[in-house]
Amino acid sequence: MPPHKINLIEAADAKIKKVFDPHIAGDVNESQVKIAKFGDVFDWHAHDNEDEAFLVLRGRIAIDFRDGTVELASGEFIVVPRAVEHRPRSLSEQPVVLMFEPATTLNTGNAKSDLTVADLKRL
Repeated sequence: MPPHKINLIEAADAKIKKVFDPHIAGDVNESQVKIAKFGDVFDWHAHDNEDEAFLVLRGRIAIDFRDGTVELASGEFIVVPRAVEHRPRSLSEQPVVLMFEPATTLNTGNAKSDLTVADLKRL
């Protein structure tokens, strides 16, 4: 049986009910492709040992860094290097963002809060 395909936008709209609740879209070796809807503002955090990549599928987001902000629109991509403190936030109504990172990466990195999701659901 061949692998199955996923329409990421449709799956996110159907299964992701709250912002900053990452779901696993797929596994690639020791990494995962995760998808989430973003909300107003996330926690400041860093991932001490992992790079984190963001691809905006729908809408607009900003990623704040201590020395500036990068805005991303649909189709735009950025890699946040390991140990760089950052804070994602939405610039449009519940944008949908794909993230690429090691499977062990915690969404809030070195910060623990009410937004920390340790047990991710799958699409």
